[in-house]
Amino acid sequence: MAARSYLLARATADGRGAKVFNLCRSYRYQSLGYYVSLLAAARGQRPIPNIATIQDMKSAEIVRIRSDDLDELIQKSLSRASGKAFVLSIYFGRNIEPEHDRLCLRLCALFEAPLLRAHFVRPGAAGPWQLQRLSPISADEIPTHHHEFVVSAATEYFRGRRKTAARSAAGAPDLAILCDPAEAEPPSNPRAIRKFVMAARKAGMNPRVVDRDEYARLGEYDALFIRTMTSVNHYTYRFARRAQSKGLVVIDDPESIVRCTNKIYLAELMERHQVRTPRTLIVPRDGVALIAKEIGFPCVLKQPDGAFSQGVLKAENLAELIAAADGQLAKSELIVAQAYMPTEFDWRIGILNGVPLWACRYHMARSHWQIYRALPGGQRAEGRVEAVPIASAPRSVVRLAVRAAKLMGDGLYGVDLKVHRGKVYLVEVNDNPSINAGYEDRAEGDALYHAVMAVFARRIELARLGRTR
Repeated sequence: MAARSYLLARATADGRGAKVFNLCRSYRYQSLGYYVSLLAAARGQRPIPNIATIQDMKSAEIVRIRSDDLDELIQKSLSRASGKAFVLSIYFGRNIEPEHDRLCLRLCALFEAPLLRAHFVRPGAAGPWQLQRLSPISADEIPTHHHEFVVSAATEYFRGRRKTAARSAAGAPDLAILCDPAEAEPPSNPRAIRKFVMAARKAGMNPRVVDRDEYARLGEYDALFIRTMTSVNHYTYRFARRAQSKGLVVIDDPESIVRCTNKIYLAELMERHQVRTPRTLIVPRDGVALIAKEIGFPCVLKQPDGAFSQGVLKAENLAELIAAADGQLAKSELIVAQAYMPTEFDWRIGILNGVPLWACRYHMARSHWQIYRALPGGQRAEGRVEAVPIASAPRSVVRLAVRAAKLMGDGLYGVDLKVHRGKVYLVEVNDNPSINAGYEDRAEGDALYHAVMAVFARRIELARLGRTR
């Protein structure tokens, strides 16, 4: 079916478990192809390629690292190739020439995508071949005389299974805590980082605070804790993917980064699982009129990857709606529209491994409808943060937060909720939530930091034993 039709179709239980072959012309960030894979995952389906693979193919470094073990197979498969460059077309793990099938299958196992081109180069006519890059092939780029072969190859594609080697090591585990010294508003302030370090030591780990220059040395650690703002198109995602590929325990894991940093994924997933949210629409370029008709005014428009209230706009009338939507749709094929739901504060429930650890009320900024209010000169005003003992938070709020977090994964999440007219509504599930000393920890104290580090210690122990958590 057409990508656009797939994106606008409502999620149903009947589609769960389906395999979605994404043959779009482009997988670039926030394109139709990108959203096909993103929403397929939200619908409980299996997208090929998934978002992690799409991002991996963009990184020459990850392509090189993940293909290092294939060097002998590459040289054998391309032994009869001439020249300094060779392009290998991979159709569902196979090539027209059977002599390349083993290499195609191995590459497809590492970078699972239906249609790929592998670009190889070598320094001289007799030098060793190296995989330079991988790129997707769109359906209309397949030569007509290859169509029958491609259909045949597709039937065999899903029979393989990937296995990951367990990481084993001796001695106290090493934990890298990734921070950005130049970040104006990091998710954890310096005092909180010091508390994480002390908690890690008490849990039997060797913690080290690192910055982005530590990328090449990630393999020396047992775990990575990301404490700087995350995004798919950001070095933090590359850190998470590299760490995961090397067998480290990672928080935030790359899957959580992808899922939580896109509000369209969240909207689709929560609708499928019937989690109560404000009235929500996923809107394409020609669907702005539906917002006024189905949601009305005032309404809220959300840029899919906005954070800290950025890219979230309120429209009081049609003129404001059109202006806001035009600006956001210039950056993304789809945006999110929601009914405006005024509350004095939002609840934030912090959850790790499916367990609620802390609770806060985030009050709206003075004379504003959001927690954050932009001020002249790039400054911003914030509402009051009121920590509440997790045992004292409303059970209905905590229960919905836990349910929503489990749908996203088993990572560290900050779940935002509203209580309106006696009912609890999910607003967002955030990866990389704020844990600041003197704010989020005010009710739970140092126990919050020890709880986080206890999960790291347990997951490292399980990883060393070759078990899953």
